Amino acid sequence: MLVHICCSVDSHYFLQKLQEEYPQEKLTGFFYDPNIHPYSEYYLRLLDVKRSCKMLGIDLIEGEYDVEKWLSLVKGWESEPEKGARCGICFDRRFEVSAHKAKELGESSYTSTLLTSPKKSLEQLQVAGDVLGENLGIKFVAPDYRKNSGTQEQNILAKEDALYRQDYCGCLYALNIQRDQQEKLADELFVPISQQIQPESIEERIEMYERRWALEEANKPHKIIKQRFLNWRLTMGWLKVRKVVTPAHFLPYSSIKNEYSRGKIEYTVGEVYHMNRDEVRFITLTTYNSLADTNYKNVTELIFNPPSFADEVTLRSKLSVTPYDLSVIMVVDEIPTKKVELRCQSRTFSDVKEVLIEF
Repeated sequence: MLVHICCSVDSHYFLQKLQEEYPQEKLTGFFYDPNIHPYSEYYLRLLDVKRSCKMLGIDLIEGEYDVEKWLSLVKGWESEPEKGARCGICFDRRFEVSAHKAKELGESSYTSTLLTSPKKSLEQLQVAGDVLGENLGIKFVAPDYRKNSGTQEQNILAKEDALYRQDYCGCLYALNIQRDQQEKLADELFVPISQQIQPESIEERIEMYERRWALEEANKPHKIIKQRFLNWRLTMGWLKVRKVVTPAHFLPYSSIKNEYSRGKIEYTVGEVYHMNRDEVRFITLTTYNSLADTNYKNVTELIFNPPSFADEVTLRSKLSVTPYDLSVIMVVDEIPTKKVELRCQSRTFSDVKEVLIEF
């Protein structure tokens, strides 16, 4: 039996139930999900599915990430809610490719772990699977493992085996709708031009789960815990000196009340230069290099290749009066002597992240 797999949380429980109900069947996993955006999220879910299949002794095949084809199929249905017409098109496409893969491999049946997802319509999935199965002469197996407290058992198992739990279905359209409703930033869909890995970003999670895999391979004790913390994202920022844009690097947690300010340097405290409005501060690249033990030749180089986020937070703490300071701190090649304008479009918010602890 070929088993289309969407994510480890759904598949881990579903595959074990299939092993119990169909002990004579050789199950083969098929990860085909071009609806998952961005690619980094796709990679992270695939990584965890590989771990799950390894734990269960199930072979896994990765399908093509043909995202362009998927986007063309759902064009015009971008604003549909979850479980709407766009989802139907999405299921049809993934089931179509899965059914053809099953036929290619000589399987007599196929199924999908989408059936166990509490956010999906079981009836909608079964109709799509049955139609494609009939057309190709392959049986679509549609067990209902949600009933009899199945969803609760699934969640307990996911927690016990420390599976990656994504908090959105997969596609960028559903993600944007969900984040708008939550009044949150859909920061999964962008990364800073510096490529610096941000806290609680997909890229940070990939690093952590790859490290977890290495620890498991080495049989080293560890645990993933959660922590609440103050998160921050800079979506846009610039500095102008006499109307001319000047290279400037914003340190993490730089925030300003109205996003825009203007003024001039009024006084200095040590090597920190203070503007006369909105708690804005400047340091030179020379000071930055000294505190961070780096050797950047100019601020532009720093902007596109900064140290780690954690290293910059440490540097910021050396410049701040208090540990909870959120004032704008900018790094410049030279301290401006004329009036300046700046824009700092950032968001600071309470968040929760996973942290890998080694014992």
